[in-house]
Amino acid sequence: MNRTDVPEPAPSKVSVLRERAAHYALLPLRIFLGVTFVYAGLDKLTDPAFLSAAGDGSVGDQMRAVRDGSAVPGLVDAALDAPVAFGTAIAVGELLVGLGVLAGLLTRIAALGGALISLSLWLTVSWQVSPYYYGNDLVYLMAWLPLLLAGAPYLSLDALIRSRRSRRTA
Repeated sequence: MNRTDVPEPAPSKVSVLRERAAHYALLPLRIFLGVTFVYAGLDKLTDPAFLSAAGDGSVGDQMRAVRDGSAVPGLVDAALDAPVAFGTAIAVGELLVGLGVLAGLLTRIAALGGALISLSLWLTVSWQVSPYYYGNDLVYLMAWLPLLLAGAPYLSLDALIRSRRSRRTA
C-alpha cells in the first residue's frame, strides 16, 4: 500500500472549531473599532461646543491645552490655524473609517485612516499621558495594525467583491 492510498483522518470537532475561530478572529476587532469610530465621529459632529474655535469643550481649546506637551507641536499649530475645519475633518474621518471597517469596504484603506488618526492623536493629545500605557490612542493605533495587514477577508463587502471578481475570471 503506498502513501496515497492511506485515508486522511477526519478532523476532530475541536480542530474544526479552532479553525472556525481563527477564520473569524478579526471580526470582534472590526466591530469594536468600527462602532467606536462611528460613535466618536458622530459625537464630535453633533457637539456644537466641540466644533468651535474657542470655549469649553471646543476643539480649539483642546488643542491649545495639549500643544506644549505634544511630540509634534507644529502639527497642533497647523490645526490651530483652522481649528473648526480640523475638528470637522477628524470627525468625518472617524465616521468614514468606522463605516468602512464595519461594512468591510476598502478595509485596509479604512484601517490605514484609523491608524493615521490614532497616530496623530497619540503624538498630540495623548503624548503627555504618563505612564504611556494610560493613553488610549497608542492602543487604538496598535489595534488598527491587524486590520491594516489582513483586511476583512470574511463577512465583508471586500470579500463579496473579491468572490464576484474571481467568478467572472473563472
